[in-house]
Amino acid sequence: MTGDARAALLDRCFAFLKQAGFGQLSLREIAAGAGTSHRMLIYHFGSREGLLAEVVRLVETEQRAALVSLAAGGDDDPVAVSRQFWQRLADPALAPAERLFFEIYAQALYDRSWTEPFRASVIAAWTGPVEEMFVQLGFDPAEARRRARLGLAATRGLLLDLLITGDRELLDAAAELFAQLITAPRVD
Repeated sequence: MTGDARAALLDRCFAFLKQAGFGQLSLREIAAGAGTSHRMLIYHFGSREGLLAEVVRLVETEQRAALVSLAAGGDDDPVAVSRQFWQRLADPALAPAERLFFEIYAQALYDRSWTEPFRASVIAAWTGPVEEMFVQLGFDPAEARRRARLGLAATRGLLLDLLITGDRELLDAAAELFAQLITAPRVD
């Protein structure tokens, strides 16, 4: 099976998991839902965990593309772009995938071998696009890099808080405040 076929198989698994949920499905159940065998999934992804890590990578890729699209959408107000992106992240329909993201994040903290691709991209894949947004706002590259890392960490923290508490109103307000603070000019 070529890389394209592997990608198509991953897409089928992702489509199934979006409908069925990410919960505690076995590899066999995921395979059946995606119209393949569990052996094919093991061959291409190594394990259930490896497959789920690849699914999270796909979700993350979609989220980065959405952020880039929002930023390029013509709205010059970075707080408005941040607000729109937060609304997308805070959508309850994404909660199962986000729980899976944090589950894999926690496993990556323990250096599980199957999380290696996740560890390599979970920060690095986001920093470039977010740094570029801060450079476009007029920040020098070093400051853009710091703000990108802070933005990434704070947004993930807000999202984790939302998933745990469900306090949407307060966290929407906190995300709004953070967007105002992180995009404000630096005061020396």
